[in-house]
Amino acid sequence: MASSLSSTQIKLMMAHAQREIEERKRALSNLRDKDPLLASVPQIGMPVALATQALSKKPTPEDAEKAKKIAELQAQIRAKLTGNLANLIQQQPTAVAAAAAAAAQQQQERPKPLILDEEGRTVDKSGRAINIPTVTPTLKANIRAKKREVFQRQTTGSEGSSHSGAASAGQDEAIKYFDDRIAQKPIVRNKRTLRFHEPGKFQQLAERMRMKSQLERLQNEISQIARKTGISSATKLALIAPKQDMPDDVPAMEWWDSVILTQDLQTVDETSGKISIRKTAISNLIEHPTQMKPPNEPLKPVYLPVFLTKKERKKLRRQNRREAWKEEQEKIRLGLVAPPEPKLRISNLMRVLGTDAVQDPTKIEAHVREQMAKRQKAHEDANNARKLTSEQKSEKKQRKLKEDTSCGVHVSVYRIRDLQDNQSKKFKVETNAKQLQMTGSVVLFRDCCVVVVEGGPKQQKKYRRLMLHRIKWEEDMVNGNDGQDVPNSCVLVWEGTSQRRHFGEIKFKIFPMEKMAREFFQKHQVEHYWDLAYSGAVLEASTDQQ
Repeated sequence: MASSLSSTQIKLMMAHAQREIEERKRALSNLRDKDPLLASVPQIGMPVALATQALSKKPTPEDAEKAKKIAELQAQIRAKLTGNLANLIQQQPTAVAAAAAAAAQQQQERPKPLILDEEGRTVDKSGRAINIPTVTPTLKANIRAKKREVFQRQTTGSEGSSHSGAASAGQDEAIKYFDDRIAQKPIVRNKRTLRFHEPGKFQQLAERMRMKSQLERLQNEISQIARKTGISSATKLALIAPKQDMPDDVPAMEWWDSVILTQDLQTVDETSGKISIRKTAISNLIEHPTQMKPPNEPLKPVYLPVFLTKKERKKLRRQNRREAWKEEQEKIRLGLVAPPEPKLRISNLMRVLGTDAVQDPTKIEAHVREQMAKRQKAHEDANNARKLTSEQKSEKKQRKLKEDTSCGVHVSVYRIRDLQDNQSKKFKVETNAKQLQMTGSVVLFRDCCVVVVEGGPKQQKKYRRLMLHRIKWEEDMVNGNDGQDVPNSCVLVWEGTSQRRHFGEIKFKIFPMEKMAREFFQKHQVEHYWDLAYSGAVLEASTDQQ
């Protein structure tokens, strides 16, 4: 192949190649000025210039070996250049033609270079946009693999986010639904390691427990000394937690003022020096607010019943009976009803029958007594028909006891010195509350037992009489604070109304500590009941010691 090419042909071929390369460089420089993405394309003019200088020298005895290398270079140039340069080069023998055909086939098989315009679209050499079909995975396994790849790229902070704008846009679209707030568990389980306690940790815990027990023992001694000296009542009163005051939610500006104010109360009119007011919002019209009924007022009006005097009731009964008698006489006169038999008695026997009673007095007396027994039986049957059954009596009794508490519930709070060991009194307190259909609770605490009952006004009246008069609390003797026996007592601490019921069916609750008892009432949102009752018990104990 080296013998078939002369030096002039090689020089001519290289001159044509250099000229073609210069034209391509000018074209690439023009494209590089227009598109900054092509600025990174490397220049290829320096190797061709070096080859031209090597060929301009005089031939040497090693020309055969150099010619072989030049032929290989020629084949590589043909493979890299387009078909325009191949037309300029003359056809060579069979080996050269085969090498050119192989280079052209390789050029066709290679992918075309990717050219992007200013908007990021794919274009050809002439500048026309090309639509490249995208292959999207359809199998779920491929879709999951693609999502996993995008997720790993996002979490590991891969460098793909710093590439071209089109690639970053595709990644943003893929990870749009990724929630970085969810903690991801590692695939490989971490190996558990031994964790040792710091030296002296359990010694500190033991020391803390000893100090706590010593403090409790010291507090018990102080409380005993205070009880003997008489200052325990003041200490207990100080420990009673008052009800937390509600914060004052008073707005800086009311809603009816905001309608006529320009901005707020701090905005002052420059001319008058007063608060700025929108005069256009004031007219001669008057707005009347909607009349609303209070929540504790019944929906239907309640009318007071009219009570008649005894004389008026007798007169009304006489008139009704006379009207009924006239109606019955009218029916008898018209023949609608048969006239009743004469009402015979032993006293009017001779006056009614006359001579018939003289002829056979025994028979007439038996007839009169039979008629009297018949009238008595009819009277008793009518009474039995009007008589209520046992179920109706119970229902009537429950109806009379039941009261309407939809508009408000009456509440009473009683304080008893001791109710824990007195079973008969406990039975009366619980049973009467259930019979009167009252709700509430009984809290048993040393030196202060609290009874809370909820119901209507009539129920409260009956239960108040039971607690303060019917049950004789003074008969029982209980231990006082100083260890002496004192008579038991029951005091009405407070009574009033509430919007709703706070307790269910009455039950007994035993609490060993004052804090637990107050938490029970606080759970039902009535802790002030306990504060009133317990403060009164503390004051009563202090007065008893004096």
